[in-house]
This record gives sequence, C-alpha cells and structure tokens, in this order.
Amino acid sequence: MSLLHLSTHSTYDLLRHLADSYGLAIMALVFVGLCLWPFRPGGSAASRDAALSIFEDAKEFEEKRNDA
Repeated sequence: MSLLHLSTHSTYDLLRHLADSYGLAIMALVFVGLCLWPFRPGGSAASRDAALSIFEDAKEFEEKRNDA
C-alpha cells in the first residue's frame, strides 16, 4: 500500500483532528488579538480620527453656511 493512497475516512479524520486542536487555538488567538487591537500603542490617534471623521462634512457645511 502506497502512502499516496489514503482513504476518505483517514483524510476526514486528519482534517477533523486539525480543526479540533489547532483550529480552536488559532481562532482563540485571532479573537484575543482583535479584542486587544484598539488598545495598541499609537492606536489612539487613528481611533480618534476615525471616530471624528463623520463630522468633517458637517464642519464644511457650517463654514459654507456662515460665509453665505
């Protein structure tokens, strides 16, 4: 029997084992990383700019309205 000839059962078991063990660990690491992402050093300026970006058009509108 050659090594290249695997039954579908053994392939399924291999993929299931990888998903059960390493898949869960990878998903947990991604979750923790995404939860900690906003608190990284230097991220506060980017977060503040993103939060205030919705008001940029309002400022331009007020300036145009006051000029008229």
